[in-house]
Amino acid sequence: MSLSAASAAVKTAPPSPSSYNARPLAIALVLIFVGIAYVQATVGPKQAALAGIGALLGVTLYHAAFGFTSAWRVFIADRRGAGLRAQMVMLAVGVVLFFPALADGVLFGNKVAGFVSPVGVSVAFGAFMFGVGMQLGGGCASGTLYTVGGGSTRMIVTLAAFVVGSVVATAHLPWWEALPHIKPVSLVKTWGLWPALVANLALFAAIGGLTLWAEKRRHGRVVGVPMTRSATGTPALLRGPWPLVWGALALVLLNYATLALAGRPWGVTSAFALWGAKAFMALGIDVASWPYWAKQANVLNAPIAQDVTTVMDIGIILGALAAASIAGKFAPVWKIPARSLLAAVIGGLLLGYGARLAYGCNIGAYFSGIVSGSLHGWLWLAAAFAGNVFGTRLRPLFGLAVETTPRDTGC
Repeated sequence: MSLSAASAAVKTAPPSPSSYNARPLAIALVLIFVGIAYVQATVGPKQAALAGIGALLGVTLYHAAFGFTSAWRVFIADRRGAGLRAQMVMLAVGVVLFFPALADGVLFGNKVAGFVSPVGVSVAFGAFMFGVGMQLGGGCASGTLYTVGGGSTRMIVTLAAFVVGSVVATAHLPWWEALPHIKPVSLVKTWGLWPALVANLALFAAIGGLTLWAEKRRHGRVVGVPMTRSATGTPALLRGPWPLVWGALALVLLNYATLALAGRPWGVTSAFALWGAKAFMALGIDVASWPYWAKQANVLNAPIAQDVTTVMDIGIILGALAAASIAGKFAPVWKIPARSLLAAVIGGLLLGYGARLAYGCNIGAYFSGIVSGSLHGWLWLAAAFAGNVFGTRLRPLFGLAVETTPRDTGC
């Protein structure tokens, strides 16, 4: 997130023990509990539980400031790799939990399946676009949601453009899908459980080792993944900030809970395309005739409360709002420099369009894709990282900062 976008999403100065934002906290809690009750009554207990998991994801993302955008940018610009190493911890624990369940196809008596998508030009190009959008928009998919909840007004612009880019991409998707590609490859099914598990763990270790080597070469020493980030040396569960490792482990467990309840892992951006499609329909645009939506007519015509990703996304926003409020850090800033605003629009459009082409974002394709054993998740990682390199170089053109040391922010 740029300096202009740091509108109190995460402030570095901890609030006094007695300070918190009472009104937004009350609003967040009321909306969370009313929302869960509504989903319980209209859809069912599993959907209500998933809405609650979404709120817990928002709390986790906010308090751990667990983002992908700034972690990659800091490594690209200054070779500081603590954020990347935390992601490798998250993925390593994820495959240990997910691979056995996906190999069996059953978790706690429920059928489960991972996110396994085709591998081809569409994924590579879309992930690259998404990577550029991360740096211009100021966040990834999960980062956009939780910083909106945390009070970032700039990220509201990014989110709106994200939605528009997502639905526009669904109009063009048949053309992209016709480009050269191979069928979905599940490493768990192709190689077997143990070879796939060992290979993935080895790759995570190699990436972590590369960040250690690069950081030590640049700085002469390594900043580890901190086990504590609070001023007192003990992280506060309710007020934060949390250690990155706490955030990594919490995200894995909540994703695993999502797999158990929804039968598939955590995703974010399919809801953005759905929201955009419904908005386009309200404006008289015949979205239902597009091939992408013709195949999903039941999803398009159903109430959004029935969409798992939607209720979880809303939960993330409200959970982050509650976390920011109880930490005393909810204080939106409404003045945004023009160049920064332009970057938010461009970045959001790239994020939305790229996510649809690549069959997911940093959550659905990278995190959930890799822990699903999908080969496309690894292609997404490589292409999106390249996009982040390019996007980081573009940031100064829009007056956006490129940090040379890690900051306590997720985007």
